[in-house]
Amino acid sequence: MVWFASDIHLGSGDAKTARATERRFVAWLDRAGREARTVVLAGDVFDFWFEYRRVVPKGAVRALGKLAELTDRGVRVLFFTGNHDMWVGDYLTRECGVEILTEPALLELEGQRIFVAHGDNMNIRGDRKLVLLNRLFRSRLLRRLFAWGVHPDLAVKFGRWWSGRSRKSHPESSFTEALTEPLIAYARAYAARHRVDHFVFGHMHFARDYREEGLHTIHLGGWERHPAAYAVLDDTGALTLREFDE
Repeated sequence: MVWFASDIHLGSGDAKTARATERRFVAWLDRAGREARTVVLAGDVFDFWFEYRRVVPKGAVRALGKLAELTDRGVRVLFFTGNHDMWVGDYLTRECGVEILTEPALLELEGQRIFVAHGDNMNIRGDRKLVLLNRLFRSRLLRRLFAWGVHPDLAVKFGRWWSGRSRKSHPESSFTEALTEPLIAYARAYAARHRVDHFVFGHMHFARDYREEGLHTIHLGGWERHPAAYAVLDDTGALTLREFDE
């Protein structure tokens, strides 16, 4: 089996909220570790992550410990970077054993061809602001300058402010099926050129299982919602959306 989740945003909110989210995620990982051979985290596991050569953000020690426990037991963990945690280095691989993927990928899992992407930089050509921000945040030069010139305390403070600002700019009423349509359009175009059994996307914080002839897309929900949405690929090759509630 393969379990999928995204948009946990560890560290978001006040201290009480952040701790509750982390405990839920650890409980999910614990359950996944008893059933899954592979766990796929499709981006924004952290609300903000900027990794210096010798410094990483405080917090999430329970989640990091659980990830290390799973990989120590032989569970494969794939970590796709999202727009909130794209600045990873080698720490998560060295300390937790996870495999880092910085780009969308077509994976062979349990005999199925599954395209996995966070989804933040797809079908955005018409939005100049998003295109510019995407280029800036993914710039290696900017990342090096930021790491060289900004103290870690200030970097984390800025990152968490920016993440909170981003969340507040999206009211609850904006979370509708319409958010997933650009990703479905991307999947439809991609499937016309490649053989894909399933698509898995994160980013939009709206859970949806969309099917049409020759196309199946799963959109993973954000963990600020209760219960949280995740997906499971079972041994028959069926991929389904599920809800996690302790």
